[in-house]
Amino acid sequence: MTQRRARSPRIGLEKDRDARPRIGLALAGGGPLGAIYEIGALCALEEVLDGLDLTQLSGYVGVSAGSFIAAGLANGMTPRELCAAFIENDDSEGADLLSPALLMRPAWGEYARRLAAVPGLTAQALFQYAFKRRSRLAAFERLGRALPAGLFSGHAMERQLARLFSREGRSNDFRTLERKLVLVATDLDSGEAVPFGQPGHDDVPISLAVQASSALPGLYAPVEVQGRTCVDGALKKTLHASVLLDAGLDLLICLNPLVPFDATHAPRHKVLGSGEARIPRLVDGGLPIVLSQTFRSLIHSRLELGMRGYAESHPQTDIVLFEPDHRDAELFLANTFSLSQRRALAEHAYQRTRELLRSRRSTLGAQFVRHGIGINRAVLDDPERRLVAQRRRAVLGGTRLSRALKRLDETLVDLEHATA
Repeated sequence: MTQRRARSPRIGLEKDRDARPRIGLALAGGGPLGAIYEIGALCALEEVLDGLDLTQLSGYVGVSAGSFIAAGLANGMTPRELCAAFIENDDSEGADLLSPALLMRPAWGEYARRLAAVPGLTAQALFQYAFKRRSRLAAFERLGRALPAGLFSGHAMERQLARLFSREGRSNDFRTLERKLVLVATDLDSGEAVPFGQPGHDDVPISLAVQASSALPGLYAPVEVQGRTCVDGALKKTLHASVLLDAGLDLLICLNPLVPFDATHAPRHKVLGSGEARIPRLVDGGLPIVLSQTFRSLIHSRLELGMRGYAESHPQTDIVLFEPDHRDAELFLANTFSLSQRRALAEHAYQRTRELLRSRRSTLGAQFVRHGIGINRAVLDDPERRLVAQRRRAVLGGTRLSRALKRLDETLVDLEHATA
């Protein structure tokens, strides 16, 4: 975390008439798990930080799964409303965007288009092998074009989002929002970032921009937007925070859901939905675990590099990053497609963010107060605070003794950060 004070006026995101600080929010991606983590963490921040209205910030930037959340906040949906709609499946919103039924719709159109090309591609491969003396491998590489560019389609999710943002008081048009919103995708053909919401890219429906920003290659079919073939914005950068920083901010709050897991220092834990266990060597988990750790490490190393760059290029802006503990096995091993798991994971993210705030209340409090934000100690220290149904209390709350020991550990960590 950097601690830098704004010193000079900037052109871009103008301060409000009452000279309130310019505060921005940058949300990284991470699939359904990332969205769940961000909702839980934002609910904790909303409750604890007095003077911070997450629906009234100067600007929002979202990448991949973060684009869902950023678009909702910019439309005036509070973190609690996002939790009701996306986590608890509240019928008042009817927008269960994190359900497998919506997220895992097969890309039938993509399958049909590729299947129709098989006869022609087969004939070309045979011709190259028989008459042009190409190797079998080279000739049949052409058949690779028959493979679909994505397994699932995001069209159903886009339509659901369009309905959600078309309700009274909301907008599916970047140009009519009261707050700056940027959702970043990647142009597959050029590798360039496509910042939907910025001038020249603001006539695209917000729902379509979310679909494009979260189209993870291989998993989701690319999205055609105004002649561009767009895929996940995380291919270019993890946060894309510079689109807000360059416009001028006093404080930027960043959330990153994906971190590499540190199995060497992980304590014994209760994996959500199972008994007590200890994480073995990650290689023992097989290919899925190895790939997950590899992807998380690549994404996070790029994030660390980007954060250092932001601190150097924008020394006038305070930048605060929230992310999971690297030893958090629950998030690393979670099954995000179970409804009970989804609620438990949101609760877990909520409680872990509260723990982080308690363990760094001195340094964070000094940083936030410069921007008119205070830490509500009564709310932060309230052991009865929960995000979702109280029936999770026995699992997530622990015994009085364990809570007391945890609170002591948080105090010691806070003292360590304050004296560092």
